[in-house]
Amino acid sequence: MSIRFTEDDWARMKETYGKWWNQTLERPIIKATLQKEVHGQGDIPLLSQAACHRLDISPEDVIERINAELEQQEYLGDAFPMINFDVFGPGIVAAFLGARLDNSSGNVWFHPTGDMELKDMHYEFQENNVWFCRIKDIYYAAAKKWKGNVLMGMPDLGGVMDILATLRGSENLLYDLYDEPDEVKRVSREIQNIWLRYYQEFADILMQTGPGFTDWTGLFCSEPSYVVQCDFSYMISPDMFREFVAEDLTQLCTHLPHTLYHLDGKGELPHLPQLLQIQQLDAVQWCPGDGAPRPMEWMEVYRQIRQSGKNMHILGDETDFRAIAGEVGAKGLYFNAGLRPYSQQQSMMQLLSEFQAIE
Repeated sequence: MSIRFTEDDWARMKETYGKWWNQTLERPIIKATLQKEVHGQGDIPLLSQAACHRLDISPEDVIERINAELEQQEYLGDAFPMINFDVFGPGIVAAFLGARLDNSSGNVWFHPTGDMELKDMHYEFQENNVWFCRIKDIYYAAAKKWKGNVLMGMPDLGGVMDILATLRGSENLLYDLYDEPDEVKRVSREIQNIWLRYYQEFADILMQTGPGFTDWTGLFCSEPSYVVQCDFSYMISPDMFREFVAEDLTQLCTHLPHTLYHLDGKGELPHLPQLLQIQQLDAVQWCPGDGAPRPMEWMEVYRQIRQSGKNMHILGDETDFRAIAGEVGAKGLYFNAGLRPYSQQQSMMQLLSEFQAIE
């Protein structure tokens, strides 16, 4: 059995997603992947946050295990075969710079290896970091196996201030904003330059071995793209966001051809007006957060984003998507239904038909 996706399918993805990014697609992007159960894979676990520490498993075996999953998938609407590399945790650049990767809980967390003063924090690109090398090795094994027919996602590199908060500690960093603002800016820009270097290292491989780019959002792009963020901003004021985040964020959005912002939780909503003023930012993903009302209960947020002229990544389920599309219009929206069992094939086809997302 082989992965059911052709060169013509990839040509269609490039055209469709290209129109979405350029705001000329007259319908939303809707992805739905049907997954059959996979049997007989022995003791090799699927690459995940719980299993990413298994360096004893060869990159080739990692890819063969993923391949068994992909061979049992069917891609509906705007879906395509891909590997989501958030399996190494959110903000992996912190581990590239020396933080300890801990997945003992089944989810990846990063911990600083020592208590360092801000003035003593100086970082450089680490080309021999074990996690950086591991991801590259899996990329190369994937390219050899699939020869460009599976899209390999960019790792979850993290937001620059989020990486600094991991290395310094969030509480310490909050004090630093008042006590040592210039040092915060120095270290954050140092990290941003390294972040861009790691991104480019991965991008160079992906450009040579695959059809394009994606990340943990699942959005496809023929050009370098990324979901940018600053979860740390939940704890700071709009004035501090303007001073410590906005300029570096704008630089990232300028450097990359296409970007989407991950707006996570109501504590970040005060920063939305500033985000919408970044002309180079293409789209916004609003994530209400755990325990918050479901996405369709935040229509004012979606209206505000719509008025700015930016595209939107809609989270939640089909009910949320239909409600939001009905309120603000479907054009420029992106909805990823994720992996679904074959028993939901009819309901997924109905959703695609409603929004003319069937070719």
